[in-house]
Amino acid sequence: MKVSEAIVTRRSVKQYDPQHAMSETEIRHLLSQAMLSPTAFNIQNWRFVQVREPALRQAIRAVAWDQAQVTDASLLLVLCADLKAWNKQPERYWRNADAAVSDFMVPAIHQYYDGREQVQRDEAMRSCGIAAMSLMLQAREMGYDSCPMDGFDFDAVGKLINLPDDHVIAMMLAIGRATREAWPRGGQLPIDEVVITNRFGG
Repeated sequence: MKVSEAIVTRRSVKQYDPQHAMSETEIRHLLSQAMLSPTAFNIQNWRFVQVREPALRQAIRAVAWDQAQVTDASLLLVLCADLKAWNKQPERYWRNADAAVSDFMVPAIHQYYDGREQVQRDEAMRSCGIAAMSLMLQAREMGYDSCPMDGFDFDAVGKLINLPDDHVIAMMLAIGRATREAWPRGGQLPIDEVVITNRFGG
């Protein structure tokens, strides 16, 4: 499948076959592809929580407006980010680079993030958003549908998955075999309204 086809056919599907199971090979391939998503300074701050326990899925569904995809999708991921990944052995992120590159990048990580909590959080949201799109497009290529979700109680889900204090949840993502097509597209804005040349206001 071409990337353009995956983009056009990717829809946010709500109904999934609860009897379908993705293989471990498929899940590992999906996540491995997502881990190629870019992150600033290569800090790879995303963390993908696979929710496998049926009882935990039910508990999350209860704090997610009882949305069926939480329990029925083949795979439920809680996309989180480690806000302090930048400060956890950052030399790991450049271990394969030339010494000159590593010697420049590793100190730059500290200089950019240290003491800048809002920047750390913004980076978490950006990184997880990019990874989510990678997951959805890769899932589409594999013949699966998906649904990005923010309709849930973030604090409650955080408690259910034992989210560390220095982590944050960006969204959830349901992936599986659809049993019903998504609604028709609601309507896209015209490109001239969305694309601005040079600056706002003409």
